Amino acid sequence: MQVITNRLDLDGFFVGLAESQRSLLLLDYDGTLAPFREERNQAVPYPGVVERLELAMASSRTRVVIISGRWSKDLLPLLSMSRPPEIWGCHGIERPDGKMLGISSETAAALNEAEAWAEQNGLSDRSERKPVSLAFHWRGLPEAEAQQIRDTVTDKWPPGGLQSGLTLQKFDGGLELRPAGLSKSIAVRELLVETDDSAPVAYLGDDLTDEDAFEALGDRGLKVLVRGTFRETKADIRIEPPEELTSFLDRWLDCLR
Repeated sequence: MQVITNRLDLDGFFVGLAESQRSLLLLDYDGTLAPFREERNQAVPYPGVVERLELAMASSRTRVVIISGRWSKDLLPLLSMSRPPEIWGCHGIERPDGKMLGISSETAAALNEAEAWAEQNGLSDRSERKPVSLAFHWRGLPEAEAQQIRDTVTDKWPPGGLQSGLTLQKFDGGLELRPAGLSKSIAVRELLVETDDSAPVAYLGDDLTDEDAFEALGDRGLKVLVRGTFRETKADIRIEPPEELTSFLDRWLDCLR
């Protein structure tokens, strides 16, 4: 474990968790609970993660929430949990009941045009259409091929293609075209409103998209970067998966007991 900031007393955080009757555990999926895979439908969780999440969910003292860029329908088969977890999908715009926050008709039309543009430019195999975004993936490709996709998307986009309320956002292994202002911070803020001010809160994430969540959490809780190598981050600590991830979850469970 690498301590990044001394803002939080880590031992004190877990003491508070052990004493509290309510807590909130927020988790990213890809790169955090599961290793990255070029074939995204093979990105199953690290060994032991599902069992630990199920134990945490069985406790009345912790609310476990997964906030992912994926659809929940794509995550559930990978998790294979006996009880479906609470998932806020598509960066939080998909709610646990499956409902989506609305986007304007202009934004929806722009995404349809972007999808058609990707097909015309030979990027269909490297693009992923979601309800409110279009992602371009190059993870696992040689650097030259990845750079070609990156250049095509950033330099050859049709004039006006980013003027319909859409922005290009980086993530680990790609770019995503999504509505301006759409980020995991929206879900984090809503979940904090629903959580007692005295309840311990932690967010675990690995990607650039999780930095918005870290920022939204602010001083309210523990921010954990789950990543094998260090990068600039707003997190308080860094843990390396899978061993330190499962150790963190074990310590959380010990507090619940």
